[in-house]
Amino acid sequence: MSTSPDPDAETPMQRALRLKKAAQEQRPKGPAAKVRREQAGMPAGASKPWMKR
Repeated sequence: MSTSPDPDAETPMQRALRLKKAAQEQRPKGPAAKVRREQAGMPAGASKPWMKR
């Protein structure tokens, strides 16, 4: 299996997987959702009110 992206030699599934991996590489890494929630000032259980006692 070659690592060079040759559009004629790859199947549609291989192309989709290559594009998916490239998109994932562009996304920021780390606990971004937790940081966003803390920056918004949302308490930890605010998104699940049924979990409160």
